[in-house]
Amino acid sequence: MGNFSGSNESLEFVKEEFRKYFSDNTIGLPDRFGRREYAFVIFGRKGMIRHIGFEKRNHFKDFIEEKTPSDIYYSSAYYQIPDAPTMQEKNWMGAELIFDLDSDHLPNAEKLSYKQQLDMVKKEFYKLVDDFLLNDFGFNEKYIELYFSGGRGYHCHVKDPKILNIDSGERREIVDYITGRDLKDSLVFHEQVTNTKSYGSKTYPSGKTLKMPKPDEPGWKGRVSRGIIEMVNEIKKSENPIEKLREYGVKHDDAEKLLDDLSEERVKRIKEGRLDQSKTIRKFFLNSALRKTAVSMSAGETDEPVTCDVKRLIRLPASLHGKTGFKVEKITLDTLMEFDPLSDAVVLPDDHVKIELEKSFNISIKGENFNLDPGIHKLPTYLGVFLIGRKLGKVIL
Repeated sequence: MGNFSGSNESLEFVKEEFRKYFSDNTIGLPDRFGRREYAFVIFGRKGMIRHIGFEKRNHFKDFIEEKTPSDIYYSSAYYQIPDAPTMQEKNWMGAELIFDLDSDHLPNAEKLSYKQQLDMVKKEFYKLVDDFLLNDFGFNEKYIELYFSGGRGYHCHVKDPKILNIDSGERREIVDYITGRDLKDSLVFHEQVTNTKSYGSKTYPSGKTLKMPKPDEPGWKGRVSRGIIEMVNEIKKSENPIEKLREYGVKHDDAEKLLDDLSEERVKRIKEGRLDQSKTIRKFFLNSALRKTAVSMSAGETDEPVTCDVKRLIRLPASLHGKTGFKVEKITLDTLMEFDPLSDAVVLPDDHVKIELEKSFNISIKGENFNLDPGIHKLPTYLGVFLIGRKLGKVIL
């Protein structure tokens, strides 16, 4: 947490709440915990303490009760000497495959409320796990662990023995597949001759159409077809199709041209699996279906996803997130869509505390709506910690 809004009193208040949580709850350690590196962010201190290892569980428990960290991390990798001071000396033995989806990765996330961001990233996360990891890659669900990060997203740990020793380049290929990087229309659609003309003894094609894969085909082919059909239905059913196209990133003039091209006859042919040779339609549907069905895994083209890092540190399950006070909560795929982070991951007390806000803030948390104006408010501890952690308020003792 490090940078607190307001005062030392705010820091001490949150630190005490974390201390009580660690005292009252058992924070479990991952499998082969003695082969992991651990790292901590400590209240009031800059940077991270890392290159720490624990041979016994009680050593870890003693450490967090003594230090009261705001954030606890452990390595996705296994090492022979996890507490060695340099990465080379640790002797890497393998690593889980980690997926970290955060609302930062979503387009226009800054325009959404915190709850809206959480809802959107959850849908992306479900798509990642169910559509790609389980279906396309065929991972067994018993090797997959899912967690709410405690902040703005979700973590997926793949522990299949088959992938523990794959290198960064191979992990990059997995990411490229999931994000649809460099997917070309020629790999999805193929041209089909619809009419021919004869000149003398030779026959030439006089009409062509782009043949779409069947929606139930595996992998990207079926995925793109399903995405195209869904978009066509959304556009045609929309009361404002121009605005719907704008949501897909189409400029106003291009949207008008696209709608002109998208006649009822063309819509019928698209649903039958024939994508006409209109360049506008072809370009729009491939690009938009790709954005609709791929998973956003990084904040930009140059942001290397967590998945490619074979020595990544990830938040420890059941620990608290230093900027929210929420728990890093384990979930299952069956319960994911019903999981409500603003209720299910809120574990700090209901006791009231005085918090001073500099500006208005609205949030619905644990089933209660808080519409807060600037000034001093008596609020539940869990909300007070959240506001302090996000630099929106300070405690008044």
